[in-house]
Amino acid sequence: MKLFNTLTRTKDEFRPMEDGKVKIYACGPTVYNFFHLGNARPLVTFDTLRRYLEYRGYDVTFCQNFTDVDDKMIKRANEEGVTVKDIAERYIKEYYTDADGLNCRRPTFQPRATESMDAIIDLVQTLYDKGFAYVIEGDGVYYDVTKKEDYGKLSHYTLEDLQAGGGERGASYEGKKNPGDFAIWKFKKEGEPSWPSPWGEGRPGWHIECSAMIKKYLGDSIDIHGGGQDLIFPHHENEIAQSEAANGCSLANFWVHNAFVNVDGEKMSKSLGNFFLVRDIVAHFPYEVIRFFILSGHYRMPINFSDELLKASQTSLARITTCAANLKFNLENAAEGDGSADEELLKAVAEAKESFIGHMDDDLNTADAITDIFGLVKAANTAVASGKASKDALSKAYDMLAELTDVLGIKLASDEEDGIPSEITELVEQRAAAKKEKNWAEADRIRDLITSKGYSVKDTPQGPQVEKL
Repeated sequence: MKLFNTLTRTKDEFRPMEDGKVKIYACGPTVYNFFHLGNARPLVTFDTLRRYLEYRGYDVTFCQNFTDVDDKMIKRANEEGVTVKDIAERYIKEYYTDADGLNCRRPTFQPRATESMDAIIDLVQTLYDKGFAYVIEGDGVYYDVTKKEDYGKLSHYTLEDLQAGGGERGASYEGKKNPGDFAIWKFKKEGEPSWPSPWGEGRPGWHIECSAMIKKYLGDSIDIHGGGQDLIFPHHENEIAQSEAANGCSLANFWVHNAFVNVDGEKMSKSLGNFFLVRDIVAHFPYEVIRFFILSGHYRMPINFSDELLKASQTSLARITTCAANLKFNLENAAEGDGSADEELLKAVAEAKESFIGHMDDDLNTADAITDIFGLVKAANTAVASGKASKDALSKAYDMLAELTDVLGIKLASDEEDGIPSEITELVEQRAAAKKEKNWAEADRIRDLITSKGYSVKDTPQGPQVEKL
């Protein structure tokens, strides 16, 4: 497998540090609001990377954090007259509603910054003791970027390129040794939560939180560190500086970053006011459509948000789920075919898997992997329509469709669709009885009633087939 490594700016062959085991850290959300589609993209991307590595036989330890104390959270809490912890608890709960809806599996570890203070303070202490950090009275403890000779190796910025604050947007030069120095411990201000430390009451800087949680839960070095491309600088650059200075070894062998979700050619973001909350989108499109939409583009390419593209994704996803439903229905109800369609179908099954793996091995190319699934869908639909495929061949096609879609986290049926409600089943039976008695008006009335309840009924040679609309 090859992955594009931001550190080398090339597609590199992926080899884990330990045979058969992979350690991944992906930066999680700052929990002060519902998350938008741009926030959802890295969640889906790195969930899919984890799923694929596990599919290929790796034992994956996946850590994704919650930033549950920062300036935005403090501002929100003060505006509402509640604590920062109250804000965190509210939006972590809402996060799980959306993440579970997007079918993102729970990480192996999902630590909170506020529950990692001992690890954070230990790391600040190490940096201070090694001479990489200094104190600005009344302000905080700062990292001296000039002490790390290769600072800028991820973003490829030089110290001369850096703006004041080293990514601490809005920070001033006052008291700093260098414009790019950044806070790793901020002294307490009025109205802010704080923790005791050797330098005084305060709270961590943003970057030190992730460095400490990686060390605590995964160790000094990991295989893959991921996040959105907006985190390359300053966040990930500063993580490297802190962790490598403290631990004396490489932080991550691979740095993987997804591109933005755009609206009218501009990055979707809260600061630009052009963002769409996932919670609002699911009022019009199911979670599974949003996931499919995200995976329909290569993770390193920007994707543009629009209702039209989501509608197209909904239609495409329906082709896959309808194929699965038809296969399942025929396996349960159709007569055994003579097997004359088996060779072509089984060839398509094998080719779909081989091509799928080839595309996913090529820098997690989910867009082309979905095309491979559609190739299998086309072959399966042809075999079903012919009525000549054996049950064994149809079963293998269904199993492969389920196998490949599961790697992408795409459900072949929603939880509600796993069984048809008894009320609908009874109406279908009543309609069948009306048709048998040639009471066409009653049969049409019941069909319309079934439709009004969110289901469709289709007459087939094997009997009525019911699907959720």
